[in-house]
Amino acid sequence: MQSAGAKIEAHVWRIAAVVVLGTIMSVLDTTIVNVALDTLGHDLNASVDQIQWVVTGYLLALAAVIPVSGWASRRFSPRSVYILSLVLFTAGSVLCGLADSVESLVAFRVIQGIGGGMLVPTGQMILVRAAGPRNLPKVMSAIGVPIVLAPIFGPTLGGLLLEHVSWQSIFLVNLPVGILTLVAALKLLPKDKPEGAERLDFLGLGILSVGLVGITYGLAETGSAGTPFAASVLIPLGIGIAGVAAFVWRALHIPNPLLNVRLYADRAFTAASITTFCLGAALFGAMVLMPLYFQTVRGEDAVTTGLLLIPQGLGAAVAMGLSGRSTEKWGAGMTAVIGAVITLVATVPFVMLGADTPFLLIGAAMVVRGFGIGMSIMPAMTAAYGVLTPDQVTHATPQLTTLQRVGGSMGTAVLTVVLQSHLEAAGASQVAMAGAFGDTFIWVMGITAMALLPTLVLARIERRGRRRPAEPEAIAPLVEVETRELALESA
Repeated sequence: MQSAGAKIEAHVWRIAAVVVLGTIMSVLDTTIVNVALDTLGHDLNASVDQIQWVVTGYLLALAAVIPVSGWASRRFSPRSVYILSLVLFTAGSVLCGLADSVESLVAFRVIQGIGGGMLVPTGQMILVRAAGPRNLPKVMSAIGVPIVLAPIFGPTLGGLLLEHVSWQSIFLVNLPVGILTLVAALKLLPKDKPEGAERLDFLGLGILSVGLVGITYGLAETGSAGTPFAASVLIPLGIGIAGVAAFVWRALHIPNPLLNVRLYADRAFTAASITTFCLGAALFGAMVLMPLYFQTVRGEDAVTTGLLLIPQGLGAAVAMGLSGRSTEKWGAGMTAVIGAVITLVATVPFVMLGADTPFLLIGAAMVVRGFGIGMSIMPAMTAAYGVLTPDQVTHATPQLTTLQRVGGSMGTAVLTVVLQSHLEAAGASQVAMAGAFGDTFIWVMGITAMALLPTLVLARIERRGRRRPAEPEAIAPLVEVETRELALESA
């Protein structure tokens, strides 16, 4: 480990370059596909509630493998898992480009998500070891610029590829980047050895996966069934709820569970977790809505749509630079409250979307909403880590990440079902179609409001002085890396 203030060696920057390439691939893929949903729906003859599985399937795959990434890195070494993740992600991207139906595209997106879900955490493990905890903030600050720019310009890149090549190209573009990153990883990442790991709870993983997929599928089926009480909705929903309940029961009764659910005994951690889940639902769901609005209601092409989506990312990037200072000044809980309130208020203009709402007004609202996003997610994460001991942080990290992805997948499923039902009632009228998007954003406001309530709990706990940060210097670098990554992917 390098001493404080020591010059960061060249090999650390080379490792950081490899890690940031993999991270950019994963972050880009959460945003670049959104501008293609309208085109995918037309070319693959699929409705909105069907094509949303291209996003939902990817998020569910991410959520499923994130808890496994730590175990896999200990069992097979971070370098080996990182290289395998690159291969899976790149292969999944190629298969997505070759898909000829919605079903095959969703299946290949799952493969892509399995690789992408392990890229970021294993890359961070490699970087932490190489840089050391004292130099990690310096390294993260330097490589943070391209990571911030990736979700901002991802939709624009997707639009350019759609307009000038084809929808297949938004997936195939990962092939040369993936090969480059793989070659660099083989040459530059230091060889390491497995540390050995406890036996993985495969049964728990299976039960949890079935539960999450069942709940999400049941929610998504509401649209095609036309009622939440249809058998096609209630059966998978019931199986999903039973699966999650069985997983929680099992996790409380075995020595090495997949996720340590006992952490939720702490009110602050529970509040931060609920905030993370609800914001994931509101944010990822809204990321699907706006591209569809620009393309279906306003008739904009994919490139213009990508450009119109930039303001939210810019607002989030600015907020992430300020949230650290505000957390130090007012506390993580109060900062999260402020961010959630800003996000909620900034959603109001989207409820009033019309067929001719000025793009300047929409862009201004997106900047403010992005700012609220950046001000709420990172402080909520910081508050969650702040009540844990260092050994609990390794268990909390995959849970918070998984919660955000699951929230995103369920939010996407619910909001696209709501949108589809309103669009069917709207017919071909642009005014009515715009109203359908506005009505759907009422649901976004409701979900955001649900995220606001637990942030108030966080602020109250902090005010009472009940937070118990254990050795903050030891966990600060990991907190910074994790919260920044989660916030960026949501932007």
